[in-house]
Amino acid sequence: MSITETNVTRELFDKVILPIYAPAQFVPVRGKGSRVWDQEGKEYIDFAGGIAVTALGHCHPVLVETLHKQSEKLWHVSNIFTNEPALRLAKKLTEATFADRVFFANSGAEANEAAFKLARYYATNTISPYKTKIIAFHHAFHGRTFFTVTVGGQPKYSDGFGPKPADIIHVPFNDLDAVKAVIDDHTCAIVVEPIQGEGGVMPATEAFLRGLRELCDEYQALLVYDEVQTGMGRTGKLFAYQHLDIVPDILTTAKALGGGFPISAMLTTETIAKAMKPGTHGTTYGGNPLACSVAEAAIDIINNDQLLQGVEQRHQWIVQKLEALNARHHIFTCIRGKGLLIGAQLAPEYSHRIREFIQVAAEHGVMLLSAGVDVLRFAPSLLISQDDIEQGMDNLQQAFAQVIGE
Repeated sequence: MSITETNVTRELFDKVILPIYAPAQFVPVRGKGSRVWDQEGKEYIDFAGGIAVTALGHCHPVLVETLHKQSEKLWHVSNIFTNEPALRLAKKLTEATFADRVFFANSGAEANEAAFKLARYYATNTISPYKTKIIAFHHAFHGRTFFTVTVGGQPKYSDGFGPKPADIIHVPFNDLDAVKAVIDDHTCAIVVEPIQGEGGVMPATEAFLRGLRELCDEYQALLVYDEVQTGMGRTGKLFAYQHLDIVPDILTTAKALGGGFPISAMLTTETIAKAMKPGTHGTTYGGNPLACSVAEAAIDIINNDQLLQGVEQRHQWIVQKLEALNARHHIFTCIRGKGLLIGAQLAPEYSHRIREFIQVAAEHGVMLLSAGVDVLRFAPSLLISQDDIEQGMDNLQQAFAQVIGE
């Protein structure tokens, strides 16, 4: 039987897709701005943003037009050749950040893989062949390649695949004393998310990040910021590190970089980059003209004072609504995060029902995320309107009342 639009259903997923996901029972087919429609025509307010990816909403007209124009020019040339969109995007990223050099890939995991390889390669080739230790944090998440999932501090994602990459140490997040206890002259890098996303939307404190910078300087280690989720305006700055005068040596970004088109980047300084040479690392699709052209359009829109200031206004709208909802239903113990990466931690009596909260929210027309085991995560478009926020929150109020039986 041939596949047609009429028999492409959610049930087909269970027959043909590797069983590593458990997607919602509805199938989205169209999106515009912060609204999505499924196969039945039902409308949803999107508070999930494709896990902080669709930073400009669905089908932003500038991104659509950019992709259309580039699709009629050049799709792919590989790393054997360079291309204009990649060069323009790299220049815009370096001009907007601390970095001098950029490496393009296709996902956050690939950007982090490149960052961790660079950190070890730089340290072992310029300082000491024994300088290989990487310090990372419990509940961190850095991707699903074997190296990145091992650096990530969640064994549930890395166990069961045989021997893991060695010389990676995990300590508690926001615990500077724990870092001091394990850092030494063999440490090549400390890897940290400014806000742990999958770990429960847990922000790093300024004292913690400043202490990490000082320890890296003291031990000739590199400070690696994983901004896959916090980058591209998500926190109200182009990158989260820009809220403080604490500059990393390597930064990774993905998710919102392409506004929904797969692309990632690793940024670093000239001093560190020059340790590499042709052939040391690579990727076939990285720097793809289609992806880079869309990402260039996205950064042009996002790296704008008015838009970035609007992120904080939208943060306030959402938090105020969540606080009012909590005053009525008493379901959260705290609401935390920065910009439009917000986590609402469920009270202990509801923490085991997080999947139910998300499922019932969908039934009431709201797309929502989890973060960790007991946190509801909000990562909507940076352009989401106040009307969409209010309607989405009104729908959530009804959904939560249903879950807790009020």
